[in-house]
Amino acid sequence: MRPGSHRQWQRCCYHSGVTGSTDIFPPRALSTVFLDRDGVLNRKLPEGRYVTTWSEFHPLPGVPQAIARLNRAGLRLIVVSNQRGIALGLYSADDVRNIHAALQTWLHAHGAHIDAFYFCPHDNLQCNCRKPLPGLFQQARADFPQIDAASSVMIGDSLSDIEFGHRLGMKTVYIEGGPSHQKPGTEAARHLADRAFPSLPDATNALLAHLAPSNPKA
Repeated sequence: MRPGSHRQWQRCCYHSGVTGSTDIFPPRALSTVFLDRDGVLNRKLPEGRYVTTWSEFHPLPGVPQAIARLNRAGLRLIVVSNQRGIALGLYSADDVRNIHAALQTWLHAHGAHIDAFYFCPHDNLQCNCRKPLPGLFQQARADFPQIDAASSVMIGDSLSDIEFGHRLGMKTVYIEGGPSHQKPGTEAARHLADRAFPSLPDATNALLAHLAPSNPKA
């Protein structure tokens, strides 16, 4: 949701909306960028560990600037995140919402914002919202009916992120990150994705270069 809106999101347990060469990009005008969270926006903890508080959330270099540039280009930014640690009892859905609220406040201080956050609190095989299943996209589209997969890009750092976007018909971008933090399936994700980049700022540079001829603000 855009900054300044005071709508409270209550409908879905996994939604924490807060105020405030093959071309990798769609043939239609790009309108929405879906982002995974851990490993794309913030430093991923070692496998098996989870970000449970804001103090454990460490944004990656260049992320607020990249998000601000995407905002200025008029793109809708939606975070979609699997949060299995809730199902494991390691933290609560409110803990995740608090992290997202703190992130949004921090982004606002850098002239940036996320339009909405959605997360899956379930374990494997318990729902249809754990990526790569489509539930988080369906929830986003229910709240933003103008979202169209054909004019969207999914940016993520795991095979499940890339499969999520690929199954829905989005273009997909794989964020490679550091070798010590890559999940199993890295090679498969890189192969399936339309393009791969080291970081969100690098992906943003390519995306905005694509938009620049028709959007001078990009």
